[in-house]
Amino acid sequence: MKLIIFGATGTVGRQLVEQALGQGHQVTAFVRDPASLTMQHPGLARAVGDVFDANAVSDAVEGHGAVLIALGAGRKGTVRTVGTRHVIDAMKRHGVRRLICQSTLGAGDSRPALNFFWKRIMFGLLLKEAYADHQAQEALVEQSGLDWTIVRPGAFTDGPLTDAYKHGFPPSEPDLKLKISRADVASFMLRQLTGDAYLHQTPSLSY
Repeated sequence: MKLIIFGATGTVGRQLVEQALGQGHQVTAFVRDPASLTMQHPGLARAVGDVFDANAVSDAVEGHGAVLIALGAGRKGTVRTVGTRHVIDAMKRHGVRRLICQSTLGAGDSRPALNFFWKRIMFGLLLKEAYADHQAQEALVEQSGLDWTIVRPGAFTDGPLTDAYKHGFPPSEPDLKLKISRADVASFMLRQLTGDAYLHQTPSLSY
């Protein structure tokens, strides 16, 4: 499949690029600086632009079969919301239907899955703006009318690809570690390209 990945130079995005190429997909990495992605592969193309530039996003999306979003902006900013809005508009313009978007465990109705530290300290104080950006991003995706899946991972780790984690669990799920490796997040996102078990759903991920 011909994929375009937004946030391709982020920690999850790089995993998406590597794993997608390994699975035989044709991958376009949307990047602000092409030098920031040094990987070389015959199936890899680079589209240079900024997600805040709607025209650049639209030009890049045209001709692809699916879109994956792994945008991030640290603690502050609205890159997820603005970038995702531009991606959605571009997908509608060019007739691209499948959208897989990485959000966070704790967004939307998954908030009860979090412990006190994540609810009050991290998302309540330290990552308050980032959390609000995820919430607004999810609302845009859910209202898009596209064939979307929103993936809600726990805190990222640098662990290996295991494919051994909980997914799609209810907020009341006991004994969650609230963590998952970036490699496993990318693997799960790519798996959604070949099935519709989580179509129009918001599966959470955690060990």
